[in-house]
Amino acid sequence: MTTGPTDARPLQVRIADDLRHKIEAGELAPGAKMPTLDELAAAYLCSVAAARKAVDLLKNQGLVLTVQGLGTFVRKRPQARRHGIERYARSRWLGAHAKPILIAEADSQGRSANQLIRELSEVPAPALVAEKFGIAEGTPVWVRRRTTLIDDRPNQLADSYYELEVVAGTRIQEEDTGPGGGFARLEEAGHHLAEIEESIDVRMPTGPESVVLELPTGTPVVDLTRVTYDDSGRAVEVMLSVIAGDMATFSYRFPIPD
Repeated sequence: MTTGPTDARPLQVRIADDLRHKIEAGELAPGAKMPTLDELAAAYLCSVAAARKAVDLLKNQGLVLTVQGLGTFVRKRPQARRHGIERYARSRWLGAHAKPILIAEADSQGRSANQLIRELSEVPAPALVAEKFGIAEGTPVWVRRRTTLIDDRPNQLADSYYELEVVAGTRIQEEDTGPGGGFARLEEAGHHLAEIEESIDVRMPTGPESVVLELPTGTPVVDLTRVTYDDSGRAVEVMLSVIAGDMATFSYRFPIPD
């Protein structure tokens, strides 16, 4: 551990920073068992209490996990799912080999993906959804609530909202939306999709979100709001999703606007 006379970091922070460097450098590999508190105290010439506080800091940063009765281990970092503009390409969700966006994107990255339907029903429009649709809050809308999984780990809670007249008689109201998913069904219903707006916020998860998404301590979530517009400028879908922060990378390449 490198310190100097002007290093004002508390001892437990210096120890945690040094251990984090070893984890990031691969000296402590994913899945490796961490030294015991006694071993850390001896290595860093500190008390067991200071070593425990350092390990707690690493837990809060999502770098290590403690398994009851077995010890503390370097956390195995899941491979992130990349989110980019290309995932909305028509070639993915229209045509002979059409797939839902989630499945097509996962396939392109060599991943497996599926989803569990949590709810299909008519519900009062939440404030944000109502704002995007230009309707009164509480107006009945249709919702598809799903939990999506990447490589069998829950990675996202996705709730898609639609005005009732938009989805009436379509498979969007069914569990299986068919080839190409919801986007393809919207186009079949006469809504030529033309524009997508996304906004992203990062926060710490609620207790239920941590449980459902199987989040280690200290892992944030990403709130992604997506609004899909047809070529008339009408919002035809509003998706509110909560994404596991350790399973997503957002990557965009686009022309610089004039």
